[in-house]
Amino acid sequence: MGYVAVKGGVEAIENAEELLKYFRLKGGSKPIEVKQIQDQLRLAVDKVMGEGSLYAPYYAALALKQAEGDTIEASFILRAYRSTVPRNHYSLPVDTTEMHIIRRISAAFKDIPGGQVLGPTRDYTQRLLDFELAEEDEERAACFLAGFLEGLETGAPEGPVTFSKVIDLLREEGLVEEFQAKQQDKTGGREDSVMDITRETTTFPCPREGRLQAMARGEIGGMLAIAYSSMRGYGDIHPTLGELRVGYVPLKIPHPRGTGELYLGRVLVTEAEVIARFADEDGTPKFTVGYGLCFGHNELKAVSMAILDRTMSAVEPQMPAEDQEFVLSHIDGIESSGFAAHWKLPHYVTFQSDLDRLRSTQKRKGEKN
Repeated sequence: MGYVAVKGGVEAIENAEELLKYFRLKGGSKPIEVKQIQDQLRLAVDKVMGEGSLYAPYYAALALKQAEGDTIEASFILRAYRSTVPRNHYSLPVDTTEMHIIRRISAAFKDIPGGQVLGPTRDYTQRLLDFELAEEDEERAACFLAGFLEGLETGAPEGPVTFSKVIDLLREEGLVEEFQAKQQDKTGGREDSVMDITRETTTFPCPREGRLQAMARGEIGGMLAIAYSSMRGYGDIHPTLGELRVGYVPLKIPHPRGTGELYLGRVLVTEAEVIARFADEDGTPKFTVGYGLCFGHNELKAVSMAILDRTMSAVEPQMPAEDQEFVLSHIDGIESSGFAAHWKLPHYVTFQSDLDRLRSTQKRKGEKN
C-alpha cells in the first residue's frame, strides 16, 4: 500500500526540476554571471567554500547560482563535487606569520606591532539600507573605482605585509598555557599521525586536530549558536579577542621530484585567537587560548571556532558547548540539513503503523470505559 502513492514519481521529479529552473528565470532579468557572484558576493562565496570544504571561488559561485543563493544547498553541491576530485598532495603546515595581511585587529591591546589594520569591515557602519545601490550601474561603479584609486600607490609592494603574532607577546612572558601532550591525551590526543576526518570515522574523545577540521567546515549558524551559549553563561568562557587576522597565506607542498618545497599559490583565510580564563594545573596561573582558522573572509566563524576550541578542551564537560560529541555532531550544516530534509520524503508505511496503533489504543480504551 505504501508504494502505490509514489507511482510515476520519476516523471514528477523531472518536471519539478524543470519548474525549479523556471522559477529562477521567470522574472525576465538578465541571468547573473558566475564571475559577478564571485566578485560581488564574496562573503557568501567564502562561506560556501568553508562549509563545502573546498577552496574554489569560481565553483563556489557557480554552486550559489545553481542553489539560488541558498548557502547550505550550495555548500552541499560543492562538497559533493569535492568528493569526485582526486587528492594528489597534502600541503605543508602553514605558518600564519607569513600571512599577507588585509585586516588585523586585537581587542586585548591597543598598540600592537604594526598597528591595528581595520581593512574591509562593516563593524563601524550603521546597518541602514543603502538605496543608492538600487541605481548602481557599470558607469557608477567605474567612477567610484577611479576616484578611490586616484592618488593611491597601486604599485606592488616590495614584499608581503606580514606581522608577528600578538599572542606571542604573552608567550614570551610565560603568560599563556601551551597545548601540551598531557592535555591532548585527556581530550582525545594521539601520537601516531594527524587525523583526517574525511577518511577516518570520528570517535570520542576526538583529538584536537579532528575537532579543528570539523569546525573549519562547520556551519557558521550552528557554531555561533553553541559558542554564544557559552558566552551567555552556559559555560565559563567569556573570552578576549587576542588577535583576528584576514589575509593570504602561501600554499606549499613537498617537491614531488625530491627535497624542498613547491609553491602553488596563496589562499585567503581568517584566523582568530581568543584568550580565556586562567589555568593553574601546574601551580602557575596562565591564560588559556582557543584557536580558529577557516577559508575565506569569515570572522564570526573563526571567532566561534576559537571559542569552541577552548570550551571542548574541558576534561570534565559540564555544559553543551564543552561536550565534544554534542558540538561536533551538530555543527555540520550539510548533515543537519540532510536529516531535516529527509522528513519530506515518503514515510507512509511508518506513519500508517503509528496511526494503526493509535486507533487500536483508543478503541481498547473506549471499550474499557
